[in-house]
Amino acid sequence: MAADMMSDKPTLVLLHGWGMNQGVWRSVTSQFEHKVSLLTPDLPGFGLSQQYPIPYQLNAVIELLAEQIPDDSYLCGWSLGGLLAISLAKRFPHKVKQLGLVAASPCFVADAHWPGMAEHVLQQFAQALSNNLTQTIERFLAIQAMGSSNAREDIKALRQAIMAYPAAQPEAVVGALQLLKLDLRAEFAALTQPISGIFGRLDALVPADVVDALQLLNRNAQLSVIEHASHAPFISHPEAFNRWLSDWVGVKL
Repeated sequence: MAADMMSDKPTLVLLHGWGMNQGVWRSVTSQFEHKVSLLTPDLPGFGLSQQYPIPYQLNAVIELLAEQIPDDSYLCGWSLGGLLAISLAKRFPHKVKQLGLVAASPCFVADAHWPGMAEHVLQQFAQALSNNLTQTIERFLAIQAMGSSNAREDIKALRQAIMAYPAAQPEAVVGALQLLKLDLRAEFAALTQPISGIFGRLDALVPADVVDALQLLNRNAQLSVIEHASHAPFISHPEAFNRWLSDWVGVKL
């Protein structure tokens, strides 16, 4: 790791989404681990990161993540990881050379003028979590592979990759879900770093309509949409995703 840090390789940091862990990046890691200095930290309370703040609040979570991220990193966040990446880029701009968003938004909940998910969907997730944590995350896993021509196989591979790491702390899972209610549109609009993003046309959690709204908020944003992808384009459309990621970071596969 030390040798990589001293090399000319760009540093790429990937942040996973809600209910998951760094295992979701397995296929991406296999393509990029020799091209970049790659870090895939688990969010606090997930995977190998068993320590988490109580209460599970944004600033405390961001501070824990910032300790693991070198200066001038390409910081890429998927879903909830993207929301956290926006906050981190605003609070610790020296750590984020460029920001990448994968099916992520500064505001996940819809309002009259903003595309997003209905608030009752989040409430249903919260209620389901209290009833059966494991089953709720299993259902969420199934959403990730929507749009894939090999959805069943992709879900199986994703489940295996995630189960290779320790189970998430229940309090962290619940706390992280609440972070999805935050509105960071002002923070996103104020970012000065270059921003790149990739979204799925079939995504029900982060509607593709949000792309136009994001570009109006921040002119530094260069965003694209994969026509038949859903919420996890790196799973359903790995070739298109890896092409986007390599172009963004500036490496050849």
